[in-house]
Amino acid sequence: MLTRKQLELLKFIHDRLERDGVPPSFDEMKDALGLRSKSGIHRLITALEERGFIRRLPHRARALEVLRVPEAIEADRGFSPRVVSDRPAPARPAEARPVAATGVETLPLMGRIAAGVPIEAISEVESHVSVPEDLLGRGGRHYALEVRGDSMIEAGINDGDIVIIREQNTAENGDIVVAMVEGYEATLKRFRKNGNSIALEPANPAYETRILPVDQVEIQGRLVGLIRTY
Repeated sequence: MLTRKQLELLKFIHDRLERDGVPPSFDEMKDALGLRSKSGIHRLITALEERGFIRRLPHRARALEVLRVPEAIEADRGFSPRVVSDRPAPARPAEARPVAATGVETLPLMGRIAAGVPIEAISEVESHVSVPEDLLGRGGRHYALEVRGDSMIEAGINDGDIVIIREQNTAENGDIVVAMVEGYEATLKRFRKNGNSIALEPANPAYETRILPVDQVEIQGRLVGLIRTY
């Protein structure tokens, strides 16, 4: 069974193929569905492809083929999705926003960051992750890192979590930061500056705070979000 957005996108692609002989662009699909980001369209297309409704043709731009369509599209050009339940939908809180209005951003996953003993810095992109735009706040460049270790566990950061980092080279006392130590070790710790020294504090009593000269610590970003898979 398809979600409403998946059905809407499938119908839009199907209608455009029948009318023009070519599928719509990603920008046209984004505008037609009222999404803020093209990454949402990528996710919908992937879902339709996995369910066998469309196929992406390799080595061709904008090459989509509709393999099959639900009865709702074939029988009713007005498009009326099947109702799963006749119970009334619960009232939506006044401050709630539609999921489609949130938008999604794709960030580079830059490797692993130590929440424990510092590990050698990793600067190459390993893959990408999609995160809600609201998680990123206002402006700036962001990247993601996979946490290794348990030194920040009392701050709610567990081994295997994905942390979202805003690139910046400054920090306020108390911020959780990505710190480069002596130019080759990267670690995730809470930042404290006192005069010409910087303390990198763990959030686990099993680990000791490291006190380092200012010139041995380079701030590479500040924690702004976290993704956890159960």
